[in-house]
Amino acid sequence: MATTTLAVINQKGGTGKTTTTINLGSALNKLGKRVLLVDLDPQSNLSYSLAITEPKSTLADAFLGNASLQDVLVEKDGLWIAPGSNDLVDIEISLVSQPEREKFLKTMLDSLKGFDYILIDCPPSLSVLTLNALSAANEVLIPLQMEVLTLQGLDQILNTVNKVKKAFNPKLKIKGIVVVMFDVRRKLSQEVLDYLQQNIKEYIFKQYIRLNVKLAEAPSFGRSVLDYDASSNGAKDYKALADEFVAL
Repeated sequence: MATTTLAVINQKGGTGKTTTTINLGSALNKLGKRVLLVDLDPQSNLSYSLAITEPKSTLADAFLGNASLQDVLVEKDGLWIAPGSNDLVDIEISLVSQPEREKFLKTMLDSLKGFDYILIDCPPSLSVLTLNALSAANEVLIPLQMEVLTLQGLDQILNTVNKVKKAFNPKLKIKGIVVVMFDVRRKLSQEVLDYLQQNIKEYIFKQYIRLNVKLAEAPSFGRSVLDYDASSNGAKDYKALADEFVAL
């Protein structure tokens, strides 16, 4: 099986990118897949959520050439993680002036072998780091809350993906949109979902992720929700999402 590299993107913060990267990755691992999570966000929320707070080296060291990407990797609960750090802010600034600045991450990931899935948690901005992720990926996953303002942001994401596809990465495609933080009690949630289904041609995963307190608690214990509470609705939703994801 060839490696599937997936960029998890949304230019807004707090949209469930990190939660989806961790828990979809964990669910894929439970299906027997070898999974790497790449923390490309300078805020390093993914690393923190898995209790990787003081790694020996980080993704920033790999960008600088001070360590190989293989040497940066940390194992946790069956997942492999390339930890992020605030130093990625400086990396982003330095990349701006570099030739072929969009290819650094792809070159590093191409050196790794044996992973079924590589999931990249992107920064909450359409930045040079996000451009690196889109250039390295062959698929894009967009976590989306069912709120009116997210529809405007979705157009921007889709336009950016199309531009990157034309300019740098013709193999890039959108895997789909995953509905997150879905509140079954709110009429607006269903109305926005209905609008999306009627007006967006991209695939919308049938399995949505419900609001769930266990999803919010799991990072405090440094674990995915599947390892923290496998019986929770959050764990069940991400397991079902992984099944649907693999079947596509």
